[in-house]
Amino acid sequence: MPQPTPADRAVRALADVVDQSRPGVASEASDAAIPVAATVVLVRDGADGVEVLLIERPDRGSFAGAWVFPGGKLEEGDRRSAEEAEADAARRAGARETFEETGLVVDPAALVTLSCWDPPPGLPLRIRTWFFVAHAPSAPLALAADEAVAAEWIRPADAIARHGRGELTLYPPTWVTLHELSVHSDAASLADAVRLAGVQRFETIARRGGEGPILLWQDDAEYDPDATATATATATATASGTRHRLEIGALPWRYERSDGIGGRAGPDR
Repeated sequence: MPQPTPADRAVRALADVVDQSRPGVASEASDAAIPVAATVVLVRDGADGVEVLLIERPDRGSFAGAWVFPGGKLEEGDRRSAEEAEADAARRAGARETFEETGLVVDPAALVTLSCWDPPPGLPLRIRTWFFVAHAPSAPLALAADEAVAAEWIRPADAIARHGRGELTLYPPTWVTLHELSVHSDAASLADAVRLAGVQRFETIARRGGEGPILLWQDDAEYDPDATATATATATATASGTRHRLEIGALPWRYERSDGIGGRAGPDR
């Protein structure tokens, strides 16, 4: 029997999100008991436009075989005090993890907060993840073999296109981040846009649509964290309803965001 590929496992994991999800609890978005992680989006100017660094995880453990931004969970040493803002501790964790995984040194103070992601409630393991953006240092990569088996500087739009063809595995937060950064032509304008936009919150709920799982966020007209996970989200927009969702039942994924903040609203092409 053929062994499942990383993409197969990712699809199964994403489908499980709907089966395991439950109605939300208002306090979960700031629950200190939920583990916290940090991710760093390193950007640079390439020959054909802005590029970001993606690393391929080993074919085991969390995000097995997926392409991700450098990052990982907060450790005790990342916190200065119990009263410190979570994002500040996450910056230090992001810089530390980036060095451990890639050998690249980034200053935690230089990390600009892009977004904060809360996964759907009810999952066995929920991790709140902060995403930061920083200019890439001009130094060679030194990958940690147990953390990354490959790395690539790639234009965000090219990564999205390759995922749509099934050539690499992405998870939704990485996919959406790439999609929203793909509109920028150079690293400077990308960094400026992130600063101006402020921190985006993604408090995710999962529903089942006609073609499979759909992830929804707060400004979607059908976003209802109190609904049961078996509720069905319609796959087509109405004339009056706003949309902020990602349909992940089949490749290529389809992302709809009515306000257009950070990227194009519409399907993955």
